[in-house]
Amino acid sequence: MNTVLRNTPDLETLDKRYLFHPFTALADHERNGPMIIVKGEGVWLEDNNGKRYIDGMAGLWCVNVGYGRKEIADAIQHQAVTLPYFHSFSSWTTDTPILLAERLIEMAPVPMSKVFFGQSGSDANDTQVKLVWYYNNARGKPLKKKIIARNRGYHGVTVVAGSLTGMPSLHSGFDLPLSFVRHTTAPYRLWEAEPGMSDEAFTAKLAKDLEDLIVAEGPDTVGAVIMEPVMGAGGVIVPPKGYYKAIRAVLDRHDVLLIADEVISGFGRLGTMFGATAMEMQPDLITVAKGITSAYVPLSGCMVSEKVWRGIVDGQATLGAFGHGYTYSAHPLAAAAALANLDIIEKDGLVAQAADRGAFMHRQLQRAFADHPLVGEIRGMGLVGAIEFVAKKQPATRFEPSLKIAGRIVKAALAHGLITRALPHADTISFSPPFVISEDEITQMVSRAREAVDAVMDELVREKIWSA
Repeated sequence: MNTVLRNTPDLETLDKRYLFHPFTALADHERNGPMIIVKGEGVWLEDNNGKRYIDGMAGLWCVNVGYGRKEIADAIQHQAVTLPYFHSFSSWTTDTPILLAERLIEMAPVPMSKVFFGQSGSDANDTQVKLVWYYNNARGKPLKKKIIARNRGYHGVTVVAGSLTGMPSLHSGFDLPLSFVRHTTAPYRLWEAEPGMSDEAFTAKLAKDLEDLIVAEGPDTVGAVIMEPVMGAGGVIVPPKGYYKAIRAVLDRHDVLLIADEVISGFGRLGTMFGATAMEMQPDLITVAKGITSAYVPLSGCMVSEKVWRGIVDGQATLGAFGHGYTYSAHPLAAAAALANLDIIEKDGLVAQAADRGAFMHRQLQRAFADHPLVGEIRGMGLVGAIEFVAKKQPATRFEPSLKIAGRIVKAALAHGLITRALPHADTISFSPPFVISEDEITQMVSRAREAVDAVMDELVREKIWSA
């Protein structure tokens, strides 16, 4: 069968006929068809019509080392020829996952003991829930099964991970969330803090909201809380200083584990190797994916503390062999890609570069948008940022959701050669470019975003939807 690499009527027709797209307005897609990307290099993508775009989102927050890294391709090719696959069930293993697990434990932000490998952030967070349940069963606390996440948190879309995700649009139509999941307040200052509230007061409120929920549910029924160090798809929400120290104190009082979902923030995105370091977070379990391979191949991991590991091992006496795993757990090809990716990050100093480029990006965003009449807040940390748009600044007033302001801006940005992303349940666009982006490319990215926002503002004025 011949592979079509460039634009032909067949590609779009075949896509609409055969490919089921995730996170897509499917009826619209049947009418309008796909955007087809055929090439990537550095921070640039090219579509099947030859148009080039700055990828302001590194795919989906994940192509951290940029497109076209031959080192990773070579590692994948070498592993595929040497040993493309063998399983890790029943004490079997292969060499590259062993070396990767050692490396991850050595670089962990807090002491960890073991790594369990999967394929995606979603399946890893499913695994984390099962580990919490198994751990509590093994230590004779079978009621400690509820998991608390945050409103607006994103933890994936499998049945369990989709339940943890605190977004109604991911629950609607799927009979989610499952009954053991609860949600608490997000550290979303724009909408959750009282006017003029200090960081200390806001942190105290958020910690109290969580503790009140644990107490109301019964501490003997709550097994864990899951949190992203900085919330990603929920709006690039950065908690106030001291937040995780206050949260940890609540959890310690009630014997509740903390899962750090580092799927986006892990491996440099916040300007430190792990988000837990940047945010002074002390987790018991850590979820990684995305940046572990820069998305060149799928891989995820659950990093497990010694406390949890010993509880799980001790469970064999009453529960038997550990009955969880995937065909592709500890896949040697994925581990080889991860090792090559981590080599690049360390050799090229990309964590420090992400910090430097991130600081430059935030200065550019402030310069371009701080006084813009549609902008309610600019936020972020490291090389991740977001702009939230409002109908009125004082007091902050949302646009009607049906107007889809962020979606309009994303569409306008595409016309200007920029890929950004509209985040759910808010008029927010995000930026999360590859770490290899230059200052000149950041300047272009922000300039193109400003052109897109101005174009949409002009549309709103013409349509008499908004006026200054």
